[in-house]
Amino acid sequence: MAYLGNAPAEKYISFERQVFTIVNSQTAYTLSHSVTNENDIRLVVNNIVQEPGSGKAYTASGTTLTLSAALTNGTDEMYCVFLGRAVGTVNPPAGSVDTSQLAADAVTNAKIADDAISDEQLDPTVITGQTAETSIATDDLILLSDTSASGALRKMTRANFVSGVGGTNTPYFYVYLNSAQTVSDNTSTKIAFDTEVYDTGNDFDLTNDYFVVPEDGTYFFIGGVGFYDSGANNAINGCSSTIQLGSTVIAQRENNFYSNAKPSFFSSELSVIRECSANDQITLYGRCDSTASNPRIGGGSSQHTFLGGYKIIT
Repeated sequence: MAYLGNAPAEKYISFERQVFTIVNSQTAYTLSHSVTNENDIRLVVNNIVQEPGSGKAYTASGTTLTLSAALTNGTDEMYCVFLGRAVGTVNPPAGSVDTSQLAADAVTNAKIADDAISDEQLDPTVITGQTAETSIATDDLILLSDTSASGALRKMTRANFVSGVGGTNTPYFYVYLNSAQTVSDNTSTKIAFDTEVYDTGNDFDLTNDYFVVPEDGTYFFIGGVGFYDSGANNAINGCSSTIQLGSTVIAQRENNFYSNAKPSFFSSELSVIRECSANDQITLYGRCDSTASNPRIGGGSSQHTFLGGYKIIT
């Protein structure tokens, strides 16, 4: 006889059944098929259908079945019948998801591939279009491009930024001769300094009268020597001051008055910028040619005879 609609079933369909091996004191068991929740299975313990749900006999999610109480092996029996199986979601076709399908702030950092953001996705006016800052608070953050890490952006506070730029021009020192020093006529003599004003690293050796360079770098040195003769006025024929690095002259100032009016006192000053290595020794020398042959290196609080310096570049 003819009929309309689906053809009648020719055989019955049975649901799949899973029998569990009871483990004493265990409440979690593994399902052979993933389920959405406990309502996708019928659990039978000792031939009694159990009530599903939180606070009831059992819950289920994925392949995990959780009992509210443990069973006893050899005494209890348990099986479940799968009433429905969790079906994997079919991937949407390429290009079918629009912005309207995405919730606001739904895309997290974990979903963005490394190095995926390029200048096409960035609005340059976010930085270049803003009003320049006229002042920076101590705890303000400053962004830097780290060339040693493929241009990765780094952040630092103003305090850290200032401490890492330009240096502090240390170490620095300044010494002078307070008591006059007797020297041999027309003989280059190392100045015997006796007073320190500054010495940030305790690097000037007053015993040996030289500055010991503590670290590699470029340094600025300045010195001056005051000359006079204790036996006569207008007696200085000529004089010179010299800054030495070890035994090497790195700066020299010469003055002569052989054909001119001779002074009673003269101060010869000089300066130099020099690359130095750690443990280099910096000294100041003076030479005076006197007609009376009683030359002196001037001392005193006026500080005509002095030596100072500081590091300018690491």
